[in-house]
Amino acid sequence: MDSHIGLTKPQAADLAAEELAAVEKLQKGYLDLKTELAKVIVGQDAVIEELLIALFCRGHALLVGVPGLAKTLLISTLSRTLGLSFNRIQFTPDLMPSDITGTEVIEEDKTTGGRQLRFVRGPIFANVILADEINRTPPKTQAALLEAMQEHQVTAGGTLHRLPQPFFVLATQNPIEQEGTYPLPEAQLDRFMFNIYVGYPSEQEEFQIVRLTTAMQRAELSHVLSGEEILQLQEIVRKVPVADHVIKYALQFSRLTRRGQGELCPDFVKDFVAWGAGPRASQYLILAGKARALLKGRYHVSTDDIRQVALPVLRHRIVTNFNAEAEGVKSDQIVQRLIEFIPRQQYDELDKTAARMIKDAPAA
Repeated sequence: MDSHIGLTKPQAADLAAEELAAVEKLQKGYLDLKTELAKVIVGQDAVIEELLIALFCRGHALLVGVPGLAKTLLISTLSRTLGLSFNRIQFTPDLMPSDITGTEVIEEDKTTGGRQLRFVRGPIFANVILADEINRTPPKTQAALLEAMQEHQVTAGGTLHRLPQPFFVLATQNPIEQEGTYPLPEAQLDRFMFNIYVGYPSEQEEFQIVRLTTAMQRAELSHVLSGEEILQLQEIVRKVPVADHVIKYALQFSRLTRRGQGELCPDFVKDFVAWGAGPRASQYLILAGKARALLKGRYHVSTDDIRQVALPVLRHRIVTNFNAEAEGVKSDQIVQRLIEFIPRQQYDELDKTAARMIKDAPAA
């Protein structure tokens, strides 16, 4: 069963040892990664947590922030700590799809004089892909990422080429300089599990950044997790059970953003939203909730986990209308109002019931 509430006590007891091992394994990997990243990256704890949640959920992430906030440095440092292959693709207006996926070339056999086509792999064939300034390239080239992100494969000349596993696309975007850019279509935005906002550091964090980056010292990073271990952790995340009330709670976040819900739809959604989130948003809310629960030392998902991941999951899936633009209402504000709008007391009580049953189960 998917719900802990639906488990019998013997079933729950059998899960106790497996749960404990799964939580400890993922927590250790998470803490070790944070420790290594902290050698180079100052602050940005929320950004790092969201980035690692996406990684453990087998998702892709879009990092949005002004220049100079270490978005590129964070991604390259993460790949070094994971010991994974890493490629950076600088997106420019003249970049072609074959520059990303690869191309077929004619190769001559010097012995026989015969010619044959050979596929030369592009930079997409790596575990971690940094798509730097992804909105700088035309839609035709942006679309070259769609198949790779969704299917983890590239098709060239009618032949499928599998991408290495794990496969993780991290894209960066500058929100303030829009001249000469090509906004990502909604279909492509929806492929990103998280839209992570990278904000300015605090005064103390900026002091540390300046002190560290203007000195001679260079951090030595250790490999924390291998590709095989990451794949195992991704499987652990998907095994985490979710109670029915948590799924229903997550569904409300997606469904209430759709104007077609009639009387159930909040007035602020009717006023400011053109298009709401699709079913993929609900799926990612649950997956992200599972990963966050494990990172916090639990083998069950609470409604608080859903609330904490609602912003990065939903902010790029809500399309605001002209009224919102005129009044300066952003998708983040709509998500925050949804968090306040959806009743919490009933769900919080169910969370407590589920937590008690799980706590009592090993003693059965």
